[in-house]
Amino acid sequence: MLLTMTSSSNETVSKEDIHALLEHSVKNTHKVKDGDIKGDFIMEKCLLLFSKDYKYSVITNFSGELCGHYPSKIILLEYQLTEGDQKKDNFHGVESVYDTTQMRELIKQARYARCRSRFAVPVIMYEGKHVCRSATLASGAEMYGRSGLDFLFSGPEASLGPMSSPEEEEPELQMFDRLRGQDKKLLKNLSVKYICDLMVEKKKVKFGMNVTSSEKVDKENRYADFHILTTPYPGCEFFKEWKDNSYTGETMMFDWSQDFVDAVLDVPNDPLFAQLGLDWTKYRNWDIMQLTQNYLLLLLHILKEGDSGLLVHCISGWDRTPMFISLLRLSLWADGIIHASLTPTEILYLTLAYDWYLFGHNLPDRVHKGEEILFFCFNFLTHIASDDFSAVKKREPKHVSRNVSRHNSECNIEGVLLDNDPRRLSYRGSNTSISSIGSSSIEGAPTFFSTNESDDDSVKTNGWQVVSSTGSLRGLVSSHDSPLSDSNSSGGHGSSRPSSCQEATETVIPESQRWNKLDSVRRIFHNAYTNKIIASNGKKGGISNLLDQFAEKVGFKSGKT
Repeated sequence: MLLTMTSSSNETVSKEDIHALLEHSVKNTHKVKDGDIKGDFIMEKCLLLFSKDYKYSVITNFSGELCGHYPSKIILLEYQLTEGDQKKDNFHGVESVYDTTQMRELIKQARYARCRSRFAVPVIMYEGKHVCRSATLASGAEMYGRSGLDFLFSGPEASLGPMSSPEEEEPELQMFDRLRGQDKKLLKNLSVKYICDLMVEKKKVKFGMNVTSSEKVDKENRYADFHILTTPYPGCEFFKEWKDNSYTGETMMFDWSQDFVDAVLDVPNDPLFAQLGLDWTKYRNWDIMQLTQNYLLLLLHILKEGDSGLLVHCISGWDRTPMFISLLRLSLWADGIIHASLTPTEILYLTLAYDWYLFGHNLPDRVHKGEEILFFCFNFLTHIASDDFSAVKKREPKHVSRNVSRHNSECNIEGVLLDNDPRRLSYRGSNTSISSIGSSSIEGAPTFFSTNESDDDSVKTNGWQVVSSTGSLRGLVSSHDSPLSDSNSSGGHGSSRPSSCQEATETVIPESQRWNKLDSVRRIFHNAYTNKIIASNGKKGGISNLLDQFAEKVGFKSGKT
């Protein structure tokens, strides 16, 4: 029996801590080697949150000797606690799963194989299987350069093992074998069998030179022991376009024809992946919402049905990688499978702090450029709230579908959509998608926001209103294709959207605890993001302006939603 906690009075963190974390993150990028004092405080909070549900070991990285933009303490989850374990609160004499001295030495050698020394780190544990994160493989130039610099400036701690000094020549092939061999050894030590590569390139090229590589193009096929999934996904620059598109991702597709995009989606021809029933050949026709949903489904399926751990990485591992790690963590938490004792506030703090900030996400730069991938991640929670994304064994559906006959005039009825209404309006083969606050920044587009001024984060639903930017209430919702439908849409999984209201089908679905939990996390995040990011430095626009417009009409201020 796993621990559960329903009372918020015992919370390790509060909503004010979320606000403080975002306020610090938008001004600072974590670099442990620079002596991030607040980062140390944030790290301790994360340790407390992990300790509620897990026994773990720690590998220290106090001065950034392993990686300058990784946490000061690398957490190695060992096993999930039961209620009895928690009551004992005493692990003296319990032998650790890891030999931390040996693991540290292995990491010291393996880190040279990956870009920016961002070696594979286990960050999520699901049924004894690790979800790891890292950067992609380093090029030969970086491996030579970084190992040489570490030797010259870091002293004995950066010993290169068999290669005692950078002056000693080592054939390139031998160096690749040695360093990538250490990387493979680390992955196998963590029981990783599946590697999900999010790069849209085979190799990252700058100024005509390969600056990174990847497992999928290793000439010596060193990673043949692993299942390599080439799942190209847009970089953080794409989310500037998403922001400029009024925070709307439906029908918004990545431009796969760009010159630098040479990676092609490749999911191994294996019965495990065939079980999903997705037509991967149509990925270029999927909008960003469908692409994200289907990739997340793939990762969840590997964890649920696979027999080993999983590594997720992009190029540097600090934008796309934390997004999918965060979505995985929150999805499994919403199922009650991991972090079972954490409240919505606590799980939000943990993923913001550990998955994003402490692993080096450069929020100040991303916000400055408008590349709001962090905002997209939490805005996207509404699109994975259905049981389609649940890792829990599904029961027979209890909802009832029925055809609804309506007149055309009913399509234009102005109304209010309430979260605590057990009915979810859904098109056949589609999930209803309720956009977040600030889903639009253009005139006439709908804005969604909570009418609950207290923004209570307990696991319950609150009334939501669908409001146009002119301040009128409308019964307009945004819909997206279900990734599990099997009709003939361009997405390979899509929907048959009705051309008129008469063709619509209403599906009555009981209230979902999963939906409630993810919605609660999303609301807490939005409140903090609006207050500490959008309104920071007196800047207002987009979401904030729309909230203010409506606030004048209904008598409350943005930031109190």
